[in-house]
Amino acid sequence: MLIVDHGPWNKPKMQPASMASYGSTGEAARAAGAKVLPTEPKLQVEPEPPMPKPVHSVNPAPQ
Repeated sequence: MLIVDHGPWNKPKMQPASMASYGSTGEAARAAGAKVLPTEPKLQVEPEPPMPKPVHSVNPAPQ
C-alpha cells in the first residue's frame, strides 16, 4: 500500500469575496492586459448542416 502526502503546498488558497482584487473575470482580464470582446451574435435561424439525407429502410415496418 502506498500513501502519498502532498502537503499543504498543493491545497488551493481560497479568498473570501471581500478580499478579492477584482469583482468580475472581465475586470481581472483587463488588468492583466487582455482585450475583452463580445462574442459574435448567432443567426436567429441557423441553416441545416450539409449532410446526406437518411435512407429509408427496404422493408417498411408492418402496420
